[in-house]
Amino acid sequence: MRIFYKAGYKYQLHQDYTQAIPVSPDAPVSTPYLALTTAGILLIKAGYAWDGPSGPTVDSKNFMRGSLVHDALYQLIRLGRLPFETKQVADELLHSMCLEDGMSRLRASWVLLGVRLGGGASLLPEAEPEVLSAP
Repeated sequence: MRIFYKAGYKYQLHQDYTQAIPVSPDAPVSTPYLALTTAGILLIKAGYAWDGPSGPTVDSKNFMRGSLVHDALYQLIRLGRLPFETKQVADELLHSMCLEDGMSRLRASWVLLGVRLGGGASLLPEAEPEVLSAP
């Protein structure tokens, strides 16, 4: 009997998380672990897995919530459920959430610069982790 899995994740959400965001799609968006209403309410369901903050950084508590929402939005873009232009909103939302959660302005500015310069490749459909199997 085979198992099927995706590699590359470090964290898994233990409870559903809801966040109002400045993205209002024309129609509701839904995947097994993510939902976005036309009113801009993002639901990230328990069990959602993400890789946390990316790049040369520390996975600090003031970075976790922002990385969760940012990764969820990037995934919806990769899957073609949100337009590429949503990247700018996702990046700015990450910045503001890090500040809200107590990150220094200097570090939050570096985070924003990092995703602006290096985040584009993460939005390509081929960046979505492939399903692997074993044995």
